[in-house]
Amino acid sequence: MNMDDFFARSAALLGEKTMETLRHTRVIIFGVGGVGSYAAEALIRTGLIHLTLVDGDTVQPSNLNRQLPATRSTIGMPKVEALKARLLEINPDADIVAINEYYHADEPFNFQLSSFNYIIDAIDSVNDKTDLILNATRARVKIFSSMGAALRFDPTQVTTGELMSIQGDALAKAVRARMKRLNTHPNKKIRCVYSTEQAQRCETRGSLMQVTTVFGCTLASLVIKDILNT
Repeated sequence: MNMDDFFARSAALLGEKTMETLRHTRVIIFGVGGVGSYAAEALIRTGLIHLTLVDGDTVQPSNLNRQLPATRSTIGMPKVEALKARLLEINPDADIVAINEYYHADEPFNFQLSSFNYIIDAIDSVNDKTDLILNATRARVKIFSSMGAALRFDPTQVTTGELMSIQGDALAKAVRARMKRLNTHPNKKIRCVYSTEQAQRCETRGSLMQVTTVFGCTLASLVIKDILNT
């Protein structure tokens, strides 16, 4: 297959200069579930080459309703390995690193954040998410963060906002509270994806592909837009 054909539609919209920048951009995604997996695929299909995937979880039957790595044949596999295989089917020339580890605030793995141009945060844990955001700003790496995608029905209410000003999102509120307890804050504004929809009541943290997909694709679009504006 002619790879020029692969990228032709992206290049027609973004221009060759942006495509060239995209080919040299390094992105790391923390969490490749219902949100992060769609961010990963959107970036690869747009033209990103260098992508690192970080997640210590395996594919479970409950993931089948919303996560890209989840099919019946991948149940039990590490999510990062299943997603890597899928992305290489799309672009076999992509440089995709799969790290089957969690990001832990208490036991940080050496991810060398400063070696990346962008970080996408799709972590669920408040403590780990907070730590990643703070470490990213210290490393002077641009980070885009996902807030709560669970317990929502309506993808049309997904939007973006600055972490400190988001209202009605329990995860954003918890992250801000954690920062206050630590007596520290990011040294720059953090652009986040969140929903203005009121969270539904649910015995378990129900999630729908219609919403998580939009979260993930919006995170990818923030990376692309930032490259365009640089």
